[in-house]
Amino acid sequence: MSTIQVQIAENLKNIRKLRGYSYDQLAQLTGVSKGMLSQIEKGESSPTVNTLWKIANGLQVSFSSLVEEKEPTVSVVRLSEKTAVTENEELLQVYPYFPFDSSKNFEVYYMEILPECVHTSDRHHGMVEEYVLVCDGEMTVGIQDVEYKLKKGDSMRFEANHTHTYSNHTGEKASCYLLLHYA
Repeated sequence: MSTIQVQIAENLKNIRKLRGYSYDQLAQLTGVSKGMLSQIEKGESSPTVNTLWKIANGLQVSFSSLVEEKEPTVSVVRLSEKTAVTENEELLQVYPYFPFDSSKNFEVYYMEILPECVHTSDRHHGMVEEYVLVCDGEMTVGIQDVEYKLKKGDSMRFEANHTHTYSNHTGEKASCYLLLHYA
C-alpha cells in the first residue's frame, strides 16, 4: 500500500468517525458507494482524483484534507522563537502560539501586558468565547462596564461579542494565555 493511500485511508476514516457517519450516510452525501468507501478506508483501493473530489465535496472539506499528512502528534512552541505582535507603544505583546485551525475551531496566544497598559479589543463577530489563564502578575479584564481583577493562577471565560479591555495597573508585567474558541 502506498504512503498516499495510507494517508487517504486514515484521513477519511478520521473525518467519518469524527462526524459520526455510517458508510450508508457517507455514500448518500458523496455519491460514492459504501463498498468503495470501505475499501478506501481499509487501504484496499486507491481512489481516483474524481472520487476524492466527490468525497471532499460531499463532506464539505478541502481536497487536501483527504490527502495531506497528519499533523505531528507533538508540537513544541518556544516563546524565544516567536515574534510578538505589539501595540500601545509595545506595552502589549501578543505571541501567536497555535493559529486558527478550522478543524479545531480555536487559536491560542500568549500575551504580556506591561505596567500601565490599557488595551481595548473590539468585539468579535459570531459566537466566540475567550478564555484567559493568568500566568504571572495581575490584570484587569473589563467587559460591559464591569471589571474583573485577575491574579496569577486565575482564569475566566466570556463571550467576546462585546468590546473588552485588558489592563495592567500595577508596577509589574502581567502575562496570560488566551484561547479563542469559535463556535
